[in-house]
Amino acid sequence: MGLATFIIRRLLWVVPTMLGVSILIFAVTMMFSPYQRAMLYIHNIQDLRGKNIDDIVATYGFNRPAYEQYLDWLGRVLRGDLGYSETSRDLVLSTILTRLPRTAEVVLPSIPIIVVVGIFLGVLSATHRDTIIDHITRVVAIFGWSLPTFWLAIMLLAIFSDTLGWFTPGTGGLPLGSEANEFVKIGGSWHTYTGMFTIDGLLNGQPWITIDALKHLVLPTMTLTIVSIALIIRIMRSSMLETLGKNYIITAKAKGLKNSVVINKHARRNALIPVATVSGLLVAGLLTGVVITETIFDIDGLGRWAARAAGTGGAIDLPGILGFALFTCVVYVTANLIVDALYAYLDPRIRLG
Repeated sequence: MGLATFIIRRLLWVVPTMLGVSILIFAVTMMFSPYQRAMLYIHNIQDLRGKNIDDIVATYGFNRPAYEQYLDWLGRVLRGDLGYSETSRDLVLSTILTRLPRTAEVVLPSIPIIVVVGIFLGVLSATHRDTIIDHITRVVAIFGWSLPTFWLAIMLLAIFSDTLGWFTPGTGGLPLGSEANEFVKIGGSWHTYTGMFTIDGLLNGQPWITIDALKHLVLPTMTLTIVSIALIIRIMRSSMLETLGKNYIITAKAKGLKNSVVINKHARRNALIPVATVSGLLVAGLLTGVVITETIFDIDGLGRWAARAAGTGGAIDLPGILGFALFTCVVYVTANLIVDALYAYLDPRIRLG
């Protein structure tokens, strides 16, 4: 079986997977009252005023059989109608599309650092087992993994913002309160292309806005990188040590192959398989919102919005929660599909299975 055929077969499994998840998500809505479920389809809270709850139930069919309600809800979801979020005072889909670039702007710079540097240090530690390099790398990994995210973020703010004054305390969603946002407020020529100021600054011919946004990104990116890279280092080291003990590696060394060839061509590729799984789930988790980091650094991203929708103010934003759950499902299914493709590329035996 070729790689393309393998990927197509995996793609076919996406449809039943998404349908199964949609059924589970819809089942959650059946646990709530008709009024709460009506909020899924009302795009403006003002629409509720002057209406009797029985009229809403009849209008949206909440007195119909469950399977009919599910098909109606699924049809609305497929059309992009995820309801109205009271938390953001906007449509759920619009909220996700608006806040995703804010989360991505923090996450995307950290991903290549986490994966590339994590793999490099993991391989370095394994190939220099029980040496000073291995000991230092292991201490760094254990230290980074044991740090609470909120504590690390606060410490970085205290050191680099309050003490040294190198960075602005809050990003405000990149870059609320910064020079770039002031430029937009006073009527500067600006067009939103991606929702990321680091990119839109260049596309608008305002590189100083990109620089300003990058300054706000340093501390949250450092927080995500330090905490997450430790996991990749530990997984890569363990996998590499196991691979180096395999018979085919011993045979390759016995044939007189250079150590660099054995490590880079034979050992590292096979050791990357468990790292691919962890990296895929890690990236998916970061893209679906890092609540603590976004809250401490004042970033209005997906994680912060989802936390508010969950009832931090006392009321549950049901459309927001369900919309975020659907988005999270799509991200994780996509991540798993990419991981499966990486599996098949790294180890062709998986395709044959």
